[in-house]
Amino acid sequence: MSTSPSNVQSVDSSLRLDRSQIEAAVALLRQGGLVAFPTETVYGLGADAESPAALDRLYTVKGRPKGHPVIVHLASYEQLENWAVEIPKAAWKLAHAFWPGPLTLVLKRSARVLNAVTGGQDTVGLRVPAHPVALQLLKAFGGGIAAPSANRFGRLSPTRAEHVRADLGDDVSMILDGGDCQVGVESTIVAFPEGQPVILRPGMISAEQIEAVLQSDSLESSSGMQAESRASDHIESRTAPAPGKTSVIHAPGTLASHYAPRTPLLLVSSDDLNEKLTVAEGSRIGVLALQFLPQALAEQRGLVWKVMPADPEEYARQLYAALREMDGQSLQQIWVEEVPNDGAWVAVADRLKRAAYQG
Repeated sequence: MSTSPSNVQSVDSSLRLDRSQIEAAVALLRQGGLVAFPTETVYGLGADAESPAALDRLYTVKGRPKGHPVIVHLASYEQLENWAVEIPKAAWKLAHAFWPGPLTLVLKRSARVLNAVTGGQDTVGLRVPAHPVALQLLKAFGGGIAAPSANRFGRLSPTRAEHVRADLGDDVSMILDGGDCQVGVESTIVAFPEGQPVILRPGMISAEQIEAVLQSDSLESSSGMQAESRASDHIESRTAPAPGKTSVIHAPGTLASHYAPRTPLLLVSSDDLNEKLTVAEGSRIGVLALQFLPQALAEQRGLVWKVMPADPEEYARQLYAALREMDGQSLQQIWVEEVPNDGAWVAVADRLKRAAYQG
């Protein structure tokens, strides 16, 4: 299918890196090294998607379970047919509408895709990122780059180069610094079981935006956070077959506990926040809140208080950096005021729910 794409993400070409940096990164990838690079969502830890040795090192450095798939990043939608087969019409529509951008399509894998990429599944996650440095790297490399978030498995994703250095240190061969990530949470993941689109992980491309592109194509959500498409499902539906189903698609970032700081995180409703603050006096608590508390009062109560943006896109952009800041302050707990669970807030609510999961 050949049509020209319509990009939803603007790409600031001024962020491009010096050619020598890109050439050095490509050389490292071809030698089996790991290169961290920025995308519009979070920083990715990149490896040659067709090198078994590089993929093995990627999983080892991440501490990632071998059965947990990784997303392959491409330079252009035109590479899609190299990595996937039997591509549904709905997938082409979404690729042309949202690539480059924070959308991952889970499709039937082609023969070139390694089991190490897919966790042994017959599907592969693919996307074209909307960051000029990522696109520079991908175009120069020419092939697919497998790239989960550039951090230890299950922990907070990095949205700055300094986060990658703090998490991975010398375990990564090179870090390409492209500034702060502009989306701040991971991509929306859409799969097509039996040809029908299903959201496996919510992101900042919403169900409503996807439905608008697909028009007559129906959209089902298994994210557990998209009430308009399906009643709220249990998160286990991602890791075990739903009733009446014999198989399930495993996708990155959909475990019950994920995106978590080392400090225990508790979600608190707006109504309960003031009451809990009274009980917490004398404790060392960090609070991410939508409401304001005077600094003097916060200090008096032993609280580290940060007011988060009321806009969901800006909240998402700041979320992981704010949690990392809290995580470095020797707190007993981090409390996060609950956010709305609809519209553009769905992805943020999903990440916070998983970060707070204690199992």
